Amino acid sequence: MVDFAITPSVVEGALTLPSSKSHTLRAILFAALAKGTSHIESYLDSPDTHAMIGAVRLLGAKVEVQKDSLFIEGCSGKLKTPDDVINCGNSGLVLRLIGALSGLIPEYCILTGDSSIRHNRPIKPLLEALSQLGCFAASSRGDDFAPLIIKGPFTKDFAQLDGQDSQPVSGLLIAGAFAPHPIKLHVTNPGEKPWIDLTLDWFKRLNIPYYKMQDYTYYEMYGSGSINSFSYKVPGDLSTIAFPVATALLNQSKLVLHNVDLNDIQGDKALLCILEEMGARFSVDPIEKTLSIEKTPSLQGKKIDLNCCIDALPILSVIACFAKGSTEITNASIARKKESDRISCITSELRKMGALIEEKEDGLIIHPSTLHGALVNSHHDHRIALSLSVAALSAKGSSCIQGIECIAKTYPGFCEDFSKIGAQIDIS
Repeated sequence: MVDFAITPSVVEGALTLPSSKSHTLRAILFAALAKGTSHIESYLDSPDTHAMIGAVRLLGAKVEVQKDSLFIEGCSGKLKTPDDVINCGNSGLVLRLIGALSGLIPEYCILTGDSSIRHNRPIKPLLEALSQLGCFAASSRGDDFAPLIIKGPFTKDFAQLDGQDSQPVSGLLIAGAFAPHPIKLHVTNPGEKPWIDLTLDWFKRLNIPYYKMQDYTYYEMYGSGSINSFSYKVPGDLSTIAFPVATALLNQSKLVLHNVDLNDIQGDKALLCILEEMGARFSVDPIEKTLSIEKTPSLQGKKIDLNCCIDALPILSVIACFAKGSTEITNASIARKKESDRISCITSELRKMGALIEEKEDGLIIHPSTLHGALVNSHHDHRIALSLSVAALSAKGSSCIQGIECIAKTYPGFCEDFSKIGAQIDIS
């Protein structure tokens, strides 16, 4: 296990935002379904990316990996039966998207992943929907977690599923686009809507037709989809932007971020609006694609419905410790079903640092707190690890964060980037 030893530091300067994980994974998947060879530039080189590459190779795509580019020869929507188990690693998105596409294959597909995938990433909504569409879809242990056994094809045209987690919905929308006949989906309790928008934005980009009813509850996919190869440059990750932004705000310092396109569809840019409501000040240059974080004397706590950017829960919890007045995070229960139970884990770890924080079923209440250095644990969750690193940089006294290998999932260059702007981080 690799640890960070972090000494409180003042950061200032500039850094470049890493590429988007969500866009990288979707780009690989659509390229694998396309006709011809697609070029994906500036992809995020992470374990999740390699899990998706491994999956699409097993489904018939040919992938050439270069330093900054992927060249993917697609299978024209005709997926082959994998001749091995598909290992999704730590990626819930790979599990849900590839699991849905497995329903198009008339032979058995087996999908598994790491301990988090097998024990904390529920798959019941997807399995039930695939069963309604005529597939065989089961959890091998009968506990609604991976390993999964799925056998298609789709023989029916309607499914209903719970949509609190957006990933099964995205997976079925993509599978429905390439199904042999039209598919209708009824989604109850739709959540994480910006991530559905991101998937549908890819449909628009690739001219995939569909029909969506208002409020994200009903979709018609016309099936028999066909897309041509494409070239795509992956934009910066507007989820990962939270960590340098938070560090600058808590340091009351100025920081300039490059590779920031706020016109991109990514939903987690909503965190910037929340922070502005709390008192943060930003300057945006859409031509140069930069975001400047201005020195902010103080932030004001507030009540926040976080369903639009669930992944921001850990870092927003850290920020709230330094705000004036209490902050209440609500409508975030799905955060318990990510790489870790993020509500419980960030509560337990921040309490070790002195945080006054109350755990609720669907969120948190955080009171102004003076954080001190402590020995804390990442719970093998990249967003917990990165959020605790930000907390440690502004705490009183040094901290040790155990198990930081997981940050490679979204920010493999974190230590190098932050060291360049003044952070004192030692790896052991």
